[in-house]
Amino acid sequence: MSDDAVSAPVPASPVDVFGLVFHVDIFLLAIAAVFALATIPRALARFSRAAEWRHGHILRAVRLETRRPRGSAEPKSPRNAQDPSPSGSSPPDPGYTSSSGHECPPDGVTSEESHTYFSHSHLIRHGSSRSRSNPGSLPPHVRAWSAILPPIGGVLRYRLDSGFSVGQATVLGIYVVVMIYASFLKSNPFKDPLRTGIVAMSQIPVVYVLGTKNNVLGMCVSMGYEKLNYIHRFVGMMFVLLSNVHAVGYIYEWTFQGKFSTYMKDPANIWALVALLALDVLFIFSTSFWRRKAYNVFFGTHIAYSHQQTMLHYIIAAAAAYGLDHILRLLKTRLFAARIRPIPDLSLTRVEIPELNAGWRAGQHVRIRVLSSAMGWIGWAEVHPFTIASVAKTPEGLVLMCKTAGGWTGRLYEMAKVAGYGYEEGGVGRTVSVMLEGPYGGPGHSVFASFSAAMFIVGGSGITFALSAVQDLIQRDLEGSSRVKIIELIWSIQDPCSLTPLVPQFTSLIHQSTRAPLKISVHYTRAADVPPSKEFLPPGLTLTAGRPRIGKVLDAVIARAVSYGTGIKASMDITGVVVGVCGPVGLGDEVAQAVSAVDPGRRWAVGGIEMHEEHVLHVISKRALQLWGRLNYLAPSGRQPCKHSPNVSIWNEITSERGFRANLGAMSYVWRTSGPNDQGSKFHQCCCNSSLMKKDHQAITRVESHAQTFESGGFRCSSSGEMFSSGANIKRT
Repeated sequence: MSDDAVSAPVPASPVDVFGLVFHVDIFLLAIAAVFALATIPRALARFSRAAEWRHGHILRAVRLETRRPRGSAEPKSPRNAQDPSPSGSSPPDPGYTSSSGHECPPDGVTSEESHTYFSHSHLIRHGSSRSRSNPGSLPPHVRAWSAILPPIGGVLRYRLDSGFSVGQATVLGIYVVVMIYASFLKSNPFKDPLRTGIVAMSQIPVVYVLGTKNNVLGMCVSMGYEKLNYIHRFVGMMFVLLSNVHAVGYIYEWTFQGKFSTYMKDPANIWALVALLALDVLFIFSTSFWRRKAYNVFFGTHIAYSHQQTMLHYIIAAAAAYGLDHILRLLKTRLFAARIRPIPDLSLTRVEIPELNAGWRAGQHVRIRVLSSAMGWIGWAEVHPFTIASVAKTPEGLVLMCKTAGGWTGRLYEMAKVAGYGYEEGGVGRTVSVMLEGPYGGPGHSVFASFSAAMFIVGGSGITFALSAVQDLIQRDLEGSSRVKIIELIWSIQDPCSLTPLVPQFTSLIHQSTRAPLKISVHYTRAADVPPSKEFLPPGLTLTAGRPRIGKVLDAVIARAVSYGTGIKASMDITGVVVGVCGPVGLGDEVAQAVSAVDPGRRWAVGGIEMHEEHVLHVISKRALQLWGRLNYLAPSGRQPCKHSPNVSIWNEITSERGFRANLGAMSYVWRTSGPNDQGSKFHQCCCNSSLMKKDHQAITRVESHAQTFESGGFRCSSSGEMFSSGANIKRT
């Protein structure tokens, strides 16, 4: 190639680049508009009821009606249940109602015990017989497109990977095709490097819109930001990729011409290199590792600099989306005093805000910030999302179940435990100032009360989602505003002991579900040292060993729902089954497979099946992997106890005051994820046979104390007979 050819300017692109990216953005908006238009029928059905305009948008406090003493229990009949007499003469509850409307425990019962042993039936109010018999109060039902077109819905629901469906892959695939078309239409990135840079900058507003909590796209398609976050991450990766292709093209051109140093003297190009480095740093700190370990660093890198004036209107669009999000977040933020108390059996902290009692829907979550110095130097500045575990317009107000899953939730639990010592003096728990933002997420335009049957499959801390949904359905049924005739709840846990704290609440829910019978099935997957007693379980609540057979239970729910419509008119009232799932990603995959496997004829007979999924994130600490190797070094054969190990110093470090706080979670994870003859056995031998543990009573106390911050479980020490809790909570909502 001649020097003239090499030094010749790059020929102009035959395509108007700015016009191209403008039409590409219009095409992406058109696709979003199609999804938004598809939700209009359900949106009209939902907002046709005035009450829906006040639910799910802004948290607020309302004045509750005075609760009357409830009557005797109603006979349970799925079809012909009688209304309770308003003048029921049943004896009053053992507690009393305070001036603020809270039902308090009787004397001598602590706050924590009241949560475990005291009735929760006051959480749901009986409706009048007139409201129950009014058909006009029933919510209208509009089937989802996945229920109208079940073959297509089944294909889109199919999981290509854990938590990743064909539908999600289709959305990302369409976006990739559009980006490839815009980047390479009549263009060579080495001869026309400007093209990929302009295409990349045109996606800046898309990245910001999808990354905000109150994004416009989510409002239009009725999806929470957490369900659109996978698109945000993918668009961000494409943005970084196109930016690097853009930079490599220019570097290749300048180097080939021998003018790299000359061009790099231009301030615009210097800032271009700075912007590229910032993007690459952003990409590195956006990986799952940094999102878990240092979210503040990840957030701080989300500030990019542009070196081109032509990007100004894209930056303005992104800033507008970002500003709108913060304005809405400010409007959704509330400052309240909350009561916190620990629940050791579930390894969680219960947060109660009685003054905040309305404004959310079942299944929604809030972002909480605890304003206390006990949360650490920067702990007060951290914001964490938790699913609301209570139903609106009840005396208990807004309730959160904060599972101990890391440093922040661990400090919250420890703070609540310290406050627990005041319970004996009549206290109700420590009061802290909290800042709540929300509500977010939820079922969108889907109204659970408009279905004929509801089935919820949850795992671990996902029970918070199911509790709020079930309480809401029962309350709506008592008010005469629910079509649901069958409610099925399946809860999968690892240890049967986790059921104990929720037995009173389950019992109360079953007692209240007179017109729509509630059946609760609890399945535990870890063998217990002592077989759990089932004598205390009420009718309608079962405890079974092993994994649940979701497909079989779903078939039974469908059969029961179909049996309610024997005639032509009755069969028209069957409005389908809603299946809610919240838990590990694998549980969602299993439920999706069971829903897709339903026979088409049965699916049509029941009016369709709709699946709503909430996710529980899994966080596995790197410390667990490090400790895995340490335990292997302590007892490499699996038989050598710690007291014979030549490296007792490692064990001393682990069992120190700081070591327990830092390593117990990792120890428990090793125990839970290993077999009985693997590292778990080594950990067992270390704890049971260590001379240090047998002689140091303070160390034993620390084990028993700190182990309570993790999910109930355990292993028995054969030599000393001591029982130590284990089982790290690795799930975060």
